[in-house]
Amino acid sequence: MSNTKLFLKSGHPATLFAAFLYFDFSFAIWVLNGAMGPYISDEFHLSAAQTGFMVSVPTLAGAFMRFPLGVLSQYIGRKNAAILEMSLIILAMVYGFFFVHTYSNVLAMGVLLGIAGASFGVALSLGSGWFPPQYKGLAMGIAGAGNSGTVLATLFAPLLATHFGWQKVYGFAGLMMLLPLFTMIFFAKEPPDAEHQSFREHISCLWETDGWIFNLIYIVTFGGFIGLSTFLPSFFYAQFHVSKVEAGQLTTLAALAGSVMRIAGGYVSDRLGGIVTLSVVFLLAISALLALSAQPSLAVTTVLFMFCFSALGAGNGALFQLVPLRWPLNTAVAGSMIGEIGALGGAILPNAMGLSKSHTGSFAPGFIAYSLLSVCVLIVLRVMQGRWVGRWMARGGRPLMNAPEPVAVSARAAGVP
Repeated sequence: MSNTKLFLKSGHPATLFAAFLYFDFSFAIWVLNGAMGPYISDEFHLSAAQTGFMVSVPTLAGAFMRFPLGVLSQYIGRKNAAILEMSLIILAMVYGFFFVHTYSNVLAMGVLLGIAGASFGVALSLGSGWFPPQYKGLAMGIAGAGNSGTVLATLFAPLLATHFGWQKVYGFAGLMMLLPLFTMIFFAKEPPDAEHQSFREHISCLWETDGWIFNLIYIVTFGGFIGLSTFLPSFFYAQFHVSKVEAGQLTTLAALAGSVMRIAGGYVSDRLGGIVTLSVVFLLAISALLALSAQPSLAVTTVLFMFCFSALGAGNGALFQLVPLRWPLNTAVAGSMIGEIGALGGAILPNAMGLSKSHTGSFAPGFIAYSLLSVCVLIVLRVMQGRWVGRWMARGGRPLMNAPEPVAVSARAAGVP
């Protein structure tokens, strides 16, 4: 209890809550087409490969929008960037409500849903910007737990689509977006950790090896989370012939486990270190993916997905405990870049699963391929940690007790001119 009070007193809880709501509702809208995948695929008679592509479009679009929004936030402020993005999301939902009637319209709407997916780096940096290094992991975990928006989408979108039609769900989503928008306007405050840097310094993480190692890790943890989240409703519907609403409910169980564990991942990483936490969750996720490739019963599959999502969610929290340690001056930009590449990994997974089913008649090769990728990335992580200890983190991934000034890990220290 005392630790909780210290945590809350060390930062600005209202801004953290506003950042959580912003990311939560944005995430829900980002995965709407995935949550309504069975309805859309039935209406337009889509193959498994077409469904995989359809649900991956918002993920791809959101991935490409993340980094530009992160850079913009360094100039207009993270709060203003969040307000601008949410306003655009509402306009996109208006388009969806009135003009989406064909498969081509659905793909176009997927691009607009990508606007919501751009929120990641801004939300996490805004929410954690008021908190000191020893609480960054927990603050990042709480803000990042907004990926529980998947739960909102998979739980409510199928119910609304059943009663009102799937096109009308866009309208409901637009109305609900007003809640985080007004919360952000009236309660959030811009964090004091902004640093005036040149554009080249802001984007220096693009040229740094560490940034691309983080990208690889996030392709597995977040790419797996968002990729499976968008594809699971269609997977349960096709694999086990459950109802569309039941498919959404089963996905909700897995997504909820992953969202809760993101907070736990950040909390544990503050104490044990992000590297230690990542190493453990990678092994757990790999085990779950290999078990899923055996195509067990519905009950076992659901439990394994909950287990896998829990590991991936904790991995997301663990990685972003490390980000502000490595890039203390431009966390929003670095986080957006890492989030962008990770989301691209999420776009690959639904397509791989759809193609696997179309060409082999089974989803098993998709699970095996992703588990092998996870093994490779875990090996890279273990090799790289030796270079990081003492430079910007302590052993295991904890903050350095006598941390250098932020400029020591800035673009200049990294050798960027």
